[in-house]
Amino acid sequence: MDRFDADILNILQQNARTTADAMSHQIGLSPDACRKRMARLRASGIIKAEIAVLDPASVGRGLTLIVEVTLQNERKADLDRFKTAMRAAPEVMQCYYVTGNADFILILSARDMADFEAFTRRHFFAEDNVVRFRTSAVMDRVKTSLAVPVIAD
Repeated sequence: MDRFDADILNILQQNARTTADAMSHQIGLSPDACRKRMARLRASGIIKAEIAVLDPASVGRGLTLIVEVTLQNERKADLDRFKTAMRAAPEVMQCYYVTGNADFILILSARDMADFEAFTRRHFFAEDNVVRFRTSAVMDRVKTSLAVPVIAD
């Protein structure tokens, strides 16, 4: 990965709809060279997805919660079952298997606290392997991003 690839990735992380023509002016390559590099970055899997970032409140999901989940057992089957359930739950925006005091950190959205309570009943209270969960409600979305800083070698 060279400086041009890094520049392309950084630009696309800010706006995935940036055209090769617009990008070429920003980084100093021809539009065709930008298109070829973008195609290569997509084909290689470096670019995993190009998504639309929504305002949760605008789609009725105004409550964002960060939840620490601790499991009783971390056997492979138990971990896999919990991971599968979290992948399938549309409320879960991000799920991380972590070290430290909890086993998982979830970032999820809900319409309101009643909606979140229903989620906890389905996924935590109904799951014998969940020992505890600790929830923090987000008061202000100071920075939300999935952008990864990319620096050329």
